[in-house]
Amino acid sequence: MTEKTIADFWFDPSCPYTWVTSRWLLEVEKVRPVEVRWRVMSLSVLNEGRDDDPEGDPEGYLWVPVRVCAAVRQEYGQEALGRFYTAMWTSGRDRGDHDWMGSLHDALAAAGLPLELAEAGASTAYDEAVRASHAEGIGLIGDHVGTPVVAVTGAGGERVVFFGPVISRAPTGEQAGRLWDGTLLVAGTPGFHELKGAPHEKPRLGDPM
Repeated sequence: MTEKTIADFWFDPSCPYTWVTSRWLLEVEKVRPVEVRWRVMSLSVLNEGRDDDPEGDPEGYLWVPVRVCAAVRQEYGQEALGRFYTAMWTSGRDRGDHDWMGSLHDALAAAGLPLELAEAGASTAYDEAVRASHAEGIGLIGDHVGTPVVAVTGAGGERVVFFGPVISRAPTGEQAGRLWDGTLLVAGTPGFHELKGAPHEKPRLGDPM
């Protein structure tokens, strides 16, 4: 059997583009020997100390979901975090409602996790875990990027780390695999820094294309 490549995926659960990227990676798992390992990062931590507020979150609401994610990972592991992340975007969420996160209780229930974990969102008990995980991911690439950060080990043992890719639709099947292959090729090229495509379009949050 071909040994699987671990793709460590650092994400802030509030970002819709990151959600689309995560669905692409799940498609990649079907067509390439890749296994996603879920980790948290935080836009709130990333933007601390800035004069502007790029996320438009002066009240700090984005701390709530990432704290709960950190609690899930610390108490139940990264696989549970992956289930919970999926449930956050698919359970009890009205796509026409501004409350796109839906109910954290609904998501925890759908992921088979204790409902009391939602209390972590209003607590600082897991802030150290959030900051440590965030620092690990950002430390691999630098604080000039956002969410998500992906890190894999290349064929020669080298570490390949990249931000994104930022996509508005998640490709499926072999198309997902080709995007994976190309991303690793580009990101693993010595001296590579940045590649951009067309301006952003609204992310498609439903089924992959």
